[in-house]
Amino acid sequence: MGNNKNGINCECVNAEECVNAEESVNAEESVNAEKSVNAEKSVNAGNAAKAAKAKHSATAHLKKRPSALLSFTPIALLVIMLVATIRAFGSDSLAGASQVTLIAVSAFCVLIGMGYLNVPWSSFEKAITKNVSSVSSALIILLLIGALGGAWMVSGVVPTLIYYGMHIIHPSVFLASTCLICALVSLMTGSSWTTIATIGIALMGIGRAQGFADGWVAGAIISGAYFGDKISPLSETTTLASGSLGVQLFSHIRYMLLTTVPSITLALIIFAVAGLTIDTTETQEVASFMAALDGRFNITPWLLIVPVATGVLIARKTPPIVTIFLSTLLAVACGLIFQREALAEIDPSMFKAAMMSVYGETTLSTSNQMLTELVSTRGMAGMTDTIWLIICAMCFGGTMAASGMVGGITRLFIHMVKGRTSLVASTATTGVMLNVAIADQYLCILLTGNMFRDVYDRENYERRLLSRTTEDAVTVTSVLVPWNTCGMTQSTVLGVATTTYLPYCFFNIISPIMSVVVAAIGYKIFRKGEAETELPQCGNTVTAAW
Repeated sequence: MGNNKNGINCECVNAEECVNAEESVNAEESVNAEKSVNAEKSVNAGNAAKAAKAKHSATAHLKKRPSALLSFTPIALLVIMLVATIRAFGSDSLAGASQVTLIAVSAFCVLIGMGYLNVPWSSFEKAITKNVSSVSSALIILLLIGALGGAWMVSGVVPTLIYYGMHIIHPSVFLASTCLICALVSLMTGSSWTTIATIGIALMGIGRAQGFADGWVAGAIISGAYFGDKISPLSETTTLASGSLGVQLFSHIRYMLLTTVPSITLALIIFAVAGLTIDTTETQEVASFMAALDGRFNITPWLLIVPVATGVLIARKTPPIVTIFLSTLLAVACGLIFQREALAEIDPSMFKAAMMSVYGETTLSTSNQMLTELVSTRGMAGMTDTIWLIICAMCFGGTMAASGMVGGITRLFIHMVKGRTSLVASTATTGVMLNVAIADQYLCILLTGNMFRDVYDRENYERRLLSRTTEDAVTVTSVLVPWNTCGMTQSTVLGVATTTYLPYCFFNIISPIMSVVVAAIGYKIFRKGEAETELPQCGNTVTAAW
């Protein structure tokens, strides 16, 4: 039988053998072990005292909760230092200066955490290690994307796509067509990264040849790619956002259409109007570019086998690393067959030329300066600065999380919740801020959902509203942050600075705003149980489990 008095339990054979709890405070007054059913379960006053002392000691060293103002300090410092770095180094800032900035701000977080918030170094070390390991597969994909870009360019795959694309796509509809093409490819593949690294590079070349500014072309590519990534059932972010909150995948996708379709429609209208009003390259210049393209590379429909085969691999849900690797090998094989002259210019040895096209810098001379710059590649080596930057960004995100400053930021927005509109607005703002602070969209999706899950449950709103808002804010804005993994990757792949394409990524900018607008209107926003027949969720079992 168990007896509880003054918070102390003792188990005895019967009531007469039970020791009064007040008498067990001291070890000398402890009951004899022979009178207990189990000596190990009897209370030892000495051990209890030691445990209480240890607990008090541990409590005394618990980390303090940082204020919202303190939590924003590292982010403000990061922005100031990055602005200064970019002004000082320009386009060379990614060669090391930006990385040093991220490490310096990470050290600042550690200094505050250990010196003021009582956070032990082991917590920072674990958080940093976890963050870096979480992007390990992405780093491998980045290296392979660099190899893919070099192989597709030297083998003539990208030049062939550009050549035929310039015949098909008229400049007046190019921007809108680019957005639509990337949206369809990304919808089928579920990957914005793969879309941008393949068809995006070709469209970038077409846009430059037709005289469009890099920002406009990159903005159209990214807008379309992230539309497809956001609503594709094959997308990792879509699955993560819905699955982590217990929302049925297709219910999540259907609910997202209410904000995503208006956002992409507005973006397409802007791109269509821009295509009609922007002055493009004269016809003779385009003809000169195409002649130089045809003179440098062996343009043949047989090279289209590479993107078609890549599409088949993607459709069969082949893992991205395997898909990109096989596509690279196929491109190299096609280069050895169709572009022997170009490879000979890189190196007389075909083997060395093929290897260099995959891992190193290559330059091919052409009769057109723009084309010469376009077909220059850096291969896997061109991704090293980006990989270095991502690792440093993960260090910064780890220190922010370990110090509790991420929580300090989110608590500020949670306290601002006063209704449906403010709830969605706070969620969206938190998602964007996490993209800035943590620099990884997967972690941001999980954190945003976990932080607001109880708030949505308390207000009796459906989880699909939270999952939709998370995607509207996190998935699409990650590419707009220069030090975010997505922002760094797409900037490197397209050869356009994040700050250059950011104003033209209309879909990405409109999406979180549209999420708040729809919340303010209240369209199709229900409390739990009000719309079960319309858009069923996973069920009461899943909801109750949370």
